[in-house]
Amino acid sequence: MKILIACEYSGTVRDAFVAQGHDAMSCDILPTDIPGNHYQGDVRDVLDQGWDLMICHPPCTYLSVSGIHWNNRGRGWEETDKALDFVKLLLSADIPHIALENPVSIISSRIRKPDQIIQPYHFGHDASKSTCLWLKNLPKLLPTDPVPPRIVNGKPRWANQTDGGQNKLAPSDDRWKLRSTTYKGIAQAMANQWSESALSLQTNSQNANAAENLGALFTWNTMQTANAQDQTTQKMMGGISKKKTESSMGYAQIVRNPEQIISK
Repeated sequence: MKILIACEYSGTVRDAFVAQGHDAMSCDILPTDIPGNHYQGDVRDVLDQGWDLMICHPPCTYLSVSGIHWNNRGRGWEETDKALDFVKLLLSADIPHIALENPVSIISSRIRKPDQIIQPYHFGHDASKSTCLWLKNLPKLLPTDPVPPRIVNGKPRWANQTDGGQNKLAPSDDRWKLRSTTYKGIAQAMANQWSESALSLQTNSQNANAAENLGALFTWNTMQTANAQDQTTQKMMGGISKKKTESSMGYAQIVRNPEQIISK
């Protein structure tokens, strides 16, 4: 399959699909962290290049609920509105299979609710990070390797969390980059489960189209055969009718001139 990983610079999801033998390309305004098939630029430049599947990770800075309060503290809503328009563009792309990933965000209330919310601890990572998925013609991801939490005062906590539930990652210049990178277990699940699903749906669609084309051909052949039979029948009936007419005319002539028959 031809797969676009939009808004990804890490190469994590891209390389998971490449390992499955797919033609996958990542795209971001940043260069790729790992050498590979990557387009550095605006994803709108490549959206119409005949992709079978797109997985997109639009920036969450102006979308996540954890930061939306800044809009009413002087930041304003202009950037959030632009971010929402970008999400709508991605979700409406002319691509058969689409998955859009974002944290808990305003997308849920301004566009639509997510189809699924997953956690890294569903896929082999001792970490908690609610991740929403908006899906088009793709099934929900199935957990592959659940990791149990530690219990603190009756509440579940994972390794990336303090006992109070906050993220342990300290402030830094690249904290945003580290927080936004897709966990490898999730990327692997996407490649394993969505490759199979998308290929199956694609095959079913092709089979349905083939069946439809065969049905249309059968209908056409049936109609052509019926038309030919109708024409043959009409010709036969026309011939019979002509003979009957000639016979009737001859009989009428005999009735009108019986002496001609006698004299002969």
